[in-house]
Amino acid sequence: MPPGGEGGGEHGCTVQSHPPATVRRDEDALPHSTPPLPAIVPVASEGVKKKQVQKLEQEQQIVPSLPEGALVEILLRVPYRSLCRFKCVSKPWLALCSAPDICKRSPQTLSGFFYKNVRVLNFRNLNGRGPPLVDPSLPFLRQRYRHISVQHVCGGLLLCSCSDNLRDESYYGVCNPATQEWTVLPPVGFPGPDPIPFLGFDPAIPSRFVVFAPESQMVGMNDSGKVSIYSTETGGWTHVQSKWTKDPLVNHGIYTQVFLNGTIHLPTLDKRIATVDVEGKVWREIQMPNTCDVGHSQGRICDVGQSQGRLYAWWIDNSRDCQLNIWVLEDYDAGKWTLKHTVNVLELFGRNCRKDGDSYVMFAIHPDCNMIFLTDKKNLTLSYDMDNQKVHVICTEGMNGLPYIPCFAELPSAGH
Repeated sequence: MPPGGEGGGEHGCTVQSHPPATVRRDEDALPHSTPPLPAIVPVASEGVKKKQVQKLEQEQQIVPSLPEGALVEILLRVPYRSLCRFKCVSKPWLALCSAPDICKRSPQTLSGFFYKNVRVLNFRNLNGRGPPLVDPSLPFLRQRYRHISVQHVCGGLLLCSCSDNLRDESYYGVCNPATQEWTVLPPVGFPGPDPIPFLGFDPAIPSRFVVFAPESQMVGMNDSGKVSIYSTETGGWTHVQSKWTKDPLVNHGIYTQVFLNGTIHLPTLDKRIATVDVEGKVWREIQMPNTCDVGHSQGRICDVGQSQGRLYAWWIDNSRDCQLNIWVLEDYDAGKWTLKHTVNVLELFGRNCRKDGDSYVMFAIHPDCNMIFLTDKKNLTLSYDMDNQKVHVICTEGMNGLPYIPCFAELPSAGH
């Protein structure tokens, strides 16, 4: 029921009955004569009734500044995409579902994907329906910067490269689309162009985000270089020497860098996952799953993601039968992978065979359940539930998206 309605009818308003008709007696009437009929109360027109009900509802639907009660307790357990739908009920619902206290405390999960279409940033809701939950044009940021390029999405925050109208120099900026807050990072301090950065943010620790920038992306493919790490805790960049055995050649085309348990995981072109923690102290290299074990003569590069607190890797054999293999890192310390699921992608897309030039991509895994997301990069994007084998069409276009989970925590400021 709408906020403020406690009891009453279907819409939460209390229906008041008309007062009982009064009985009048004619003073000139004879004793013991039959009393006159009750006075007839005029019946209000339908338009007047409607206005009276609307006025009554408006009087009763008053939303307090700090809403409390059973309704609030229910809304605190509702995901953000549901709150967005509830805002359309009425103005009081809009105010209630927009209350910062409710938004901050409501559970958040995957709500949709950022993706580029003809170099324009778009947003698609998880169910594929309705207007975007997030404005992909980032108008709050464009008030200051004309040119904005999203580099990475992590934990509800966006890492962008921004430049204004007055000069070509660009800055790294971190913004929160849910709260429309943003902050600009100080310059990295490398000579020449800035390296490609990666964002690390855990909503469970909203007071901190980090940005990793491997210098080697700029200086050469085989040179061992430094990694710059920005942290809101220090307010600046720390330049540390890489302790990987060799420089990680990160494939930026797959956008599957993972931040998990305070560590960034970078899939590389030589079938490794290079990792470093937020302090630049713990460096590791995890071998990707061996695709030779699933029938391919040569090991291939896997994409990676995280779900339910564990690291996942996947690979589609687009050169032959389009079989999808998904592994989970069961033993993180030992680097032991276990094959979790195998499925024929052509069957998921309702096709009998692979045509020349066709290529399929699994671009994400749901962070909270065993659901994956795939596209043919042309005409179809869908989700697939590995538990019940159900397929759901998200949209009729090729969408290689970046998963987005809303976060309503206050954005930490960057030092300058």
